[in-house]
Amino acid sequence: MQRHPIIRLLSAAVAATTLAACSSGTAPAAAGPFTVWDPYPQFDASSAWAKVVDKCGADAGVKIARQAFDTTDLTNKVLLAAQQGTAPNVLVVDNPVVSTLAEGGVLKSNADSGLDTAQVAPNLLAAGDVKGQAYGVPIGANTLALYYNKDVLTAAGVDPASVRDWASLDAALAKVHAAGKKGITFSAIGTEEGSFQFLPWFWGAGANLTDLASPAATAALAQWKSWLDKGYAPNSVVGNTQTTSWQEFATGDYAFAENGTWQLQNAKKAGFGYGVLAIPARAGGAAPAPTGGEFVTVPAQSSPDTEKTAGKIASCLTSPANVLDSDTALTYVSAVPSVQDKQVAAQPELKVWVDAVKVAKGRTGDNLGTRYPRISEPLWGAVQAALTGAKAPDAALAAAQATAASAK
Repeated sequence: MQRHPIIRLLSAAVAATTLAACSSGTAPAAAGPFTVWDPYPQFDASSAWAKVVDKCGADAGVKIARQAFDTTDLTNKVLLAAQQGTAPNVLVVDNPVVSTLAEGGVLKSNADSGLDTAQVAPNLLAAGDVKGQAYGVPIGANTLALYYNKDVLTAAGVDPASVRDWASLDAALAKVHAAGKKGITFSAIGTEEGSFQFLPWFWGAGANLTDLASPAATAALAQWKSWLDKGYAPNSVVGNTQTTSWQEFATGDYAFAENGTWQLQNAKKAGFGYGVLAIPARAGGAAPAPTGGEFVTVPAQSSPDTEKTAGKIASCLTSPANVLDSDTALTYVSAVPSVQDKQVAAQPELKVWVDAVKVAKGRTGDNLGTRYPRISEPLWGAVQAALTGAKAPDAALAAAQATAASAK
């Protein structure tokens, strides 16, 4: 028997999350409350996010029943729910999963649901583009940059403004190491988190995910490996999650840490002066970093009227009038440039993050769609193999490219 499309795509969607169905997999018209599923279990009914959800339901004339799940649990549950005909009316889902759900028929396109993306930054919207059709609207975005410890850099005689490319970053790390401090920490764990953290260096070298074995890709992996060989980065990076690498930085011994906007509150509590730099590209300028964050989407329903109401709620959740409150609660940079300006006016320290988001890329962009998980897994495997010394960077990436090319 042929496998149902949802079951066939389930593993791909889970792999793409860190960080699909045919027309029969639709939800019935809602007789009771409208259901909104999101990946924010940390926010209860009293939170700013939950209040925006309730307001959007009231504006659409319906009562909202919100359910919050862990990101990975949400992906599993929505795929199974769509198969069983019980998908939520509105779904807030991690951006790499959008293409999987869209290609399987779980989601309505924006043209069908009425979602307006005119004010959304195109580079962020690209993660929801599938074969020229847009699905969903990003509620906001986060990405990666380099946090730095001002005290460590000052003691080593490093001006953070001098870090503009890989050569100047290497020079800074050499000075820090010579001063008896630790250089840089990051996450290279063998999961999507590892790929997520490697991508700014991969893309910053000029590499493309369709060719994992290119000279540019090899240069990026060799760069990371050189930091371990020189003692600039700890061997623990091969097992570090983004949380544990942050904990290393929080000791106050490291000059730099690659991490995201979600650590801003922790940075303020660290007990030492810190700053944030864009991750430099190999030849200078800001490297494209991958976008994190969720899309607000409308799953397919059996009733056009239900879909229309769901579209109104989704539009409300992503409207400039409401998204500032939502993004503040979620610690996201807005996907709407006019709202980004308001965020920076209220919190000037967000400017680096806004600039980073402006050059960020969706992991499923470049028309990769559901191919991305089949590329990401061998990529993080190559990173692990090179950093542990099991293979040279070029050999590790050649093996990864062969695996990715043979994946169906």
